[in-house]
Amino acid sequence: MRAGRMHADEVEHDVPLVRRLVATRFPQWADLPVEPFDSSGTDNAIYRLGDDMAVRLPRRAGSAAQVEKDLRWLPRLAPLLPVPVPVPLGAGRPTEDYPLPWSVYRWLDGENPSVGRLTEPVPLARDLAAFVAAFRRIDLPDGPPAYRGGPLATLDAPTRIAIDDLRGMIDTDAATSAWEAALEAPGWAGPPVWIHSDLMPGNLLLVRGRLGAVIDFGTAGVGDPACDLIVAWNLLPAGVRDDFREALRVDDATWARGRGRALSIALIALPYYRDTNPVFAANARHVIHEVLADHENAG
Repeated sequence: MRAGRMHADEVEHDVPLVRRLVATRFPQWADLPVEPFDSSGTDNAIYRLGDDMAVRLPRRAGSAAQVEKDLRWLPRLAPLLPVPVPVPLGAGRPTEDYPLPWSVYRWLDGENPSVGRLTEPVPLARDLAAFVAAFRRIDLPDGPPAYRGGPLATLDAPTRIAIDDLRGMIDTDAATSAWEAALEAPGWAGPPVWIHSDLMPGNLLLVRGRLGAVIDFGTAGVGDPACDLIVAWNLLPAGVRDDFREALRVDDATWARGRGRALSIALIALPYYRDTNPVFAANARHVIHEVLADHENAG
C-alpha cells in the first residue's frame, strides 16, 4: 500500500523532486534510479535511491526535527543495540522546491511483519524483548525526552476525545473502562530510561521470521519503559505475550501502563487515519480489539 497524503499540512513530494534534491546535494548519486517505496509511515515518505540507499522526506514540518536527531543519536545508539538500525549517510537542506530538511540512509533489508502471519512468534517475542532490554540498559547522558515517555495521564484528554469520535465504530463504553483502568496503574517511579517508544509493525523489519532491524527513531529518548511494551498488543499474538513479558520481567503496573499506552495510540490513530492510511487504521482496530479482550478477561 502506497500511503498518499495523510495530513492537511503535508508537503508535496514526487520522484522528480527527489531527483532534483539528490542531484543538487549529492551529485555523486545523481545518476542512480529513484523509486517511491510503498509505506504506511505517517511521518516520512520513503524513496529508494539505487540498490542500497533510501531518501527520507518528512511529510510535514512537525517531523523535520527527526533529521538532526537521527544524525546526532543513531551513530551512538547503534553499537549498543542487538540488531541493525538506520545508518544516516547525509542530510539535505531546505530548498525552494522542498522547504524541509531531508536525509539519505543506508538501505536495510527485511519485511514488515503482518499481524496473524508471524512464522516464528515465540522467537520473535524474545527478539523484541532483547531489543527493549538493550535499549533500557543504554547509559548515554543528555538523552532527549521520548515523544511518548511521559505519564499516561497526559493523554487523557485526547484519548477521551478519540473515544467520543469513535462512537458507532467501537464499543466506546468498554474502551472507556479499559482506559480508566490503565490510568489507575501506579506511575513509573524509577529514573527515565532509553526507549524507542514507537515499536509499531511498520518500524520492524523481519528476516526469516526473526527481528532483523528496527527503524524510525524519531520518537526515541528517555522516559517510562512502559512505552516499549506496545508491541505486545500491536503485533504479538495473545498466546505469546507472556513470553515477551517474562523475558523483560515486567511488573503489573508497568504492564498496565503499556497496555493503556497501546490503547491510547490506537484510539487516537483510528479516527485520524481511517480514510488516509488503511494499514495504520487496520492495526489500530486490531489493538483496540486485543486490549479490550485483555481487559474483559482481567475483569
